[in-house]
Amino acid sequence: MSDLLAERDTWSMANCSIARTLEIAGTRAAMLILREAFFGTRRFDDFAKRVGIGEPAAAARLKELTAAGLLERVPYQEPGQRTRLAYQLTEKGRDFLPVLVALRQWGDRWAAGEDGRPVVVRHRDCGAEVHAVLRCDEGHDVADGETVVEPGPGLLRITPDAG
Repeated sequence: MSDLLAERDTWSMANCSIARTLEIAGTRAAMLILREAFFGTRRFDDFAKRVGIGEPAAAARLKELTAAGLLERVPYQEPGQRTRLAYQLTEKGRDFLPVLVALRQWGDRWAAGEDGRPVVVRHRDCGAEVHAVLRCDEGHDVADGETVVEPGPGLLRITPDAG
């Protein structure tokens, strides 16, 4: 066993960032609500209709995403109507865009129907398609097999039983 794999046996995944992200947005409805928020949906009824879930489920997911800080409620008023609340992405929510782009990109390649991908996302300024890309801080595109996993500052270690 390599040194890294031997060391990995002492790592606890109790503090895993992937697991924590899934706790926040890991349901199908939560992901689709975030998709809709990026597409410009703002009103409660529109989220429920476009995601295809009942109002109680939409209310619960919107409440969870708001409590987690991905969405915020903001007042709006249509002429002649009372003030209502709409949902909009926060900075934390907007940082989720690459996750959704990567999921859509994977789905376009491996899970699209016979007619192909249902939507194409383009850069508004130049019209080119938008893709998720794995890139290091030095600007290099990184392919599968070109990464190394190392302990980070928040890693929790498993202590072997003394008995």
